[in-house]
Amino acid sequence: MILIFISWIYILFTTINLGFLTDRILQLKNQNFTITSILGLFATTIIASIWAIFGRINIEFNVFLLLLNIFISLRFKDEIIAIYKMVLSQFKELPNILKIVFVITTLLIIAQCSSIPFIIDNESYYIQTIKWINEYGFVKGLANLHLFLGQTSGWHVTQSVFNFSFLYKNFNDLSGYCLLLGSFFSIQKLNDFYTNNNKNYLVAGLFPLFNIFLFQFISAPSPDVPVYVFSTILFFYFLENFKKPTPEVFYLIVILVLFLIYIKNTMLTFAIIPIILLTLHFKPLSKKLLKPVLLTILVISLFIIKNMIICGSPIFPSKSFSNLSTVYAIPDAIESFYYDSIKHFGYSVTAQQYNSMSSFNLFLKWLTLPKLHGLFNLLSVFLVIFVPFFIYKFQNRKSLWALYIVMVLQLLLLFVTSPQYRFFMNFIIFFSLFCLSCLIQNKKTINFILTLSLIPVFIILFFPLNFNSFSNNPFMRKSSNFNFKNIVFAYKNTKNNTDFIIVKLGNLNYNSPVNNDFFWGNGDGDLPCVNKDQIEYFKKYFNTIPQMRTNDLKDGFYAKKLSENE
Repeated sequence: MILIFISWIYILFTTINLGFLTDRILQLKNQNFTITSILGLFATTIIASIWAIFGRINIEFNVFLLLLNIFISLRFKDEIIAIYKMVLSQFKELPNILKIVFVITTLLIIAQCSSIPFIIDNESYYIQTIKWINEYGFVKGLANLHLFLGQTSGWHVTQSVFNFSFLYKNFNDLSGYCLLLGSFFSIQKLNDFYTNNNKNYLVAGLFPLFNIFLFQFISAPSPDVPVYVFSTILFFYFLENFKKPTPEVFYLIVILVLFLIYIKNTMLTFAIIPIILLTLHFKPLSKKLLKPVLLTILVISLFIIKNMIICGSPIFPSKSFSNLSTVYAIPDAIESFYYDSIKHFGYSVTAQQYNSMSSFNLFLKWLTLPKLHGLFNLLSVFLVIFVPFFIYKFQNRKSLWALYIVMVLQLLLLFVTSPQYRFFMNFIIFFSLFCLSCLIQNKKTINFILTLSLIPVFIILFFPLNFNSFSNNPFMRKSSNFNFKNIVFAYKNTKNNTDFIIVKLGNLNYNSPVNNDFFWGNGDGDLPCVNKDQIEYFKKYFNTIPQMRTNDLKDGFYAKKLSENE
């Protein structure tokens, strides 16, 4: 816990400095502490992504970042000190109950981040993705080694900066820092609601009620957490400035949307949000579009370059860009297999079942999935059906109808690709809180519910629970609990304790986990690391194996098609 807290102090210092500089360059006129830190995270991600094209994100990058920090601190000392004074003043003005809730939430977040990583994707590709970035940067054809590495997220680029791998190997908790930012933003907005009675502030202020769900994600660098936090903040600024957005607020909304898409490309529908504002307020906004246009071009270019290097095609997974692929691109048959597998997984059916079922039957199958999947799928449909009633009855505003349309479009897109509830959870969170805000607005009641919500978080964090009732995944049936052994040093980055063996395959020597029942699992093995069962599977069914492009790992991999005799 203590080491994580110390690392977060440095992350806060860095993101405030870079956020201030970003604000100054773009002239956003931002006065919110959380937004300043998010701008710093965005700037760090962009700088690190450019760096990773040419080299690793390791000690040399952190030296550069430290020097940049020092320069900004010395050059703008008074302005940056004023930011810290402002936030301390704002915290002191909070009611005691909100201060207590925030302090307890902070301690619980740090404790959860010090515990065993829960989310299974951490074992399949989070750890390995960040390791590759730390040791080599973006590697050509890396997805040929393990398909999931093609999903390298902008958030993993950010985590590769702030895991300080050259100092300590167990920092893996940037998503926890992000949730802490979101919690502080919400507490501030809730306090503002008590004075201005603005329902938008209440919706944002109720966000910590979902901590019971979010906490299991933050002991690993899950891109879902920043998506949920940044989406809530984006929706707040969209609703608050729908009628009369200033160019500065429009810039901020564009940045949030770009950051969300760079973190997770399933958020592509969010591009509609700034387009809506630009369409409705074209005259005042069109005069100052140069900065957001250039920023958009930069982020899209980085997104495409990252994918072209790692996957060999502009978008992964996709069946639409075979003409633009490189010589080390993932074979079309394997990419199609992966694309279809993701889609089938969302409906929990086999390829044969998917092809034989009607759209309506697929929808019914999706709606009646067992346990947590089925619960959130039903809640999604409930919101699509009943949110219009709540909007019409309680807050009949165009801005809310616009967000509702974006929600429906997002769900339709997921039905075509992969309808997993976690890709829709940001809308579930927001519109659930919106419906609750329509029914509960009493200050004492809200404070009581907010305080009460800490109890289940505390129980799950400190007492072992079985999640059999919520998940069919055998790797996610036990809660991630805090152990007092981790008060100083965090638990290691992986929940697995497996050993590794070195396997030779052509010109490739790779580390494979021993006695690993998780087909896609790698854990925290030394590079290159991949499960032998995966290699054998693609060799058997696709007659393809990964091979090094040269004798140096930094030059990447290609997929070798085997002859009949091999």
